[in-house]
Order: sequence, then structure tokens, then C-alpha cells
Amino acid sequence: MASGLPPAGNVGALEDTRKDKSSQPHVTISPKLDSNHKMLAAERHGAKNIKVNERPRVLVTDPDDVVLKDTFICICCSDLHIYVGAMPGMRSGRSLGHEFMSVVESKGPNVKSVKDSGCDTTNNSEVEGMLYGLNTGGFRGYTALTGGWEGGQAEYARVPFGDVNLLKVPDNMTDDQVVLLSDILPTAWHANELGFVGEGNVVAIGAPARWAGRLCQAYGAARVIIVDNVVYRLAYAQANIPGLEVINFSKEKTLDALKRMTELGPDVCIQAVGFHYCNTLMSRVQMALKLENDPSEMLNELIFSCRKAGRISIVGAYSGYTNGLNIGAFREKGLCMLAGQTPVQKYWKTLL
Repeated sequence: MASGLPPAGNVGALEDTRKDKSSQPHVTISPKLDSNHKMLAAERHGAKNIKVNERPRVLVTDPDDVVLKDTFICICCSDLHIYVGAMPGMRSGRSLGHEFMSVVESKGPNVKSVKDSGCDTTNNSEVEGMLYGLNTGGFRGYTALTGGWEGGQAEYARVPFGDVNLLKVPDNMTDDQVVLLSDILPTAWHANELGFVGEGNVVAIGAPARWAGRLCQAYGAARVIIVDNVVYRLAYAQANIPGLEVINFSKEKTLDALKRMTELGPDVCIQAVGFHYCNTLMSRVQMALKLENDPSEMLNELIFSCRKAGRISIVGAYSGYTNGLNIGAFREKGLCMLAGQTPVQKYWKTLL
């Protein structure tokens, strides 16, 4: 089921857009606020300091906006990077969150596909609304590095380009059934796309990627191996994914275990964990001294583990520079590595 590389798109349209600045979509990052009506929002006020505060309610700001009343909110592992202070550029007081179910509260005059109040919707993990990678995109509830957008862990949320960034949920489906469409399920699908997972493949996945492991089987993988050291997560994954194999790296080194289990190594290795987890003193010192943002340990483990001419898929977050990446081994083994934020809208309807 792997679709391969995405098409390049309409290059002529891209060139026209670059030349004609007026054709580029416009979006206002900081929303208009209603000081007469308040809402509650989860705000970050420093490392490990999250407060639920009252603030002015957000309003429709641009003609393509939709304002949502949130009904169901998730906490993403990406929020943990913000929580512990590992992701740079997070302003104190900014609201968090990018996974939520909502109903439409109000909308701008340009919004066509989103119906009036009462329409169940789910928001995606990226405030895209952009054409050909121009400057209107961002990542909701995150840092200045990704646009500085306010998050969705609030009673109300503003969504720019509502026609693009909202998905109508069928009336016969519950929030519980579809809330994972806001981020984690499309991300798991994207991990398989980046790795070109196909029939008969052996796939190894780092923690905590149960959904990516489950979807590997939909792509035709013959064997799926999850690597973790949290016992209850391994047990839960094994109980819910038929035929799943697991490695507890607290009991056996990952590289040794994969050699024992696969001989040549997995066809595909998927990295799904955060960037700030490091195992060596050297990485801890370099990160503490701001000599690097991200440890290379996990990437090197992927390079060493994957079979020659294998594929590496990265959906776990990274924030900047890393030292000690073994680019020589990567090159000599003839590996392919792809990474990126999930284009949620691309997969929504398929997964729904």
C-alpha cells in the first residue's frame, strides 16, 4: 500500500506564486480577542509549569478562519518536549495543544465547506493552509520556531483556513472513535509512508509507536518488532497487535537483539521518540552546554541496525543541530532516510 514519493505538484503554479506576492495566502498569527467573554486555556509558564488560566476568548480574525468550541482534547508526546523545556522558542503564557475535537462556534465569510454551528470537526496537527510551502504554515500550540500559534488545549480555538484544516466527522461516529485522526493515527500512517513499508518487509519501530506497528501490517509487513523498555507498553502492544515481536532494551541491547532476530537487520527502521532523550554522558554535557540541540544516539542506532540498502523513517521530533552522526556508515550502507511533519489532510479521508 505504500504510495512512494509524492508528486512534485504544479511547478508552473509554484513559479507563478513566487512571482506574484498578491496570490500568496495571508494569515494573521495573533488572533483577535473578545475581552468581554473569557475562556480557560492550558498555558506554559516555564519548564514543568503548566497553568490553566482564564483569558479573553478568541475570535474570527481572517476571512478563512473558524472558531471552535472544544469538546475533546488529547495530550501529544510533542507536548512533553514543551513541558520539560527541551524545545527552544516557547513564549511564557502560550497555550498548548494540537489534538482536539470540536464543534463550530463561528466562521469567517470565506469558509465554504464547514457548515454552521453544530458541525462536529476534528483539528489536524498542523495549521497548514499553505500553498507550495509558502510562509503561512505552522504548528499549533508550539514554539516561535514553528510559527508561534496558540494551541487548542482551551475551551475555544481559532483555526485558520478552516476549509483545509477541519474534517467533518460523520454523525454516526463518536469522539472516542475519531479523536486519534487529529494527529497520532495519521502520523503512524506517515511513518510507514516515509519508510516505503511493503509486502514481506521486516520493520523495527522505537517507542512509543504502537499505532505505527499496527499499521505496518496494513501495509503488508511480514514481521513487526517494537523496541521499548516500558514493560506495560510492551505488554499492551503485544496484546493488541497480532504476531508482534518486542525487544526490551533494558534487558538486551537493541542492536544485538535485532541481529539475533533478523540476521541481516530490518528492512525498515522507524524512529518515533522525542529528541531530548539521551543515554551517554557526552550527549548530556553537550546538550547542557548548548553545543547541540539533539543527541545523535538514536539516529546512529537506526543506522547500525538497518540492513544494507534499507530505509529509515523519522517522525519523532528534532529541534536543531546534532553532533556525532555517523554519516559515513549511513553512506556506506546505502541507506535511505526520510523525515517530516505529517501532512494530516493527505491521509484524513483514507483513515476515516
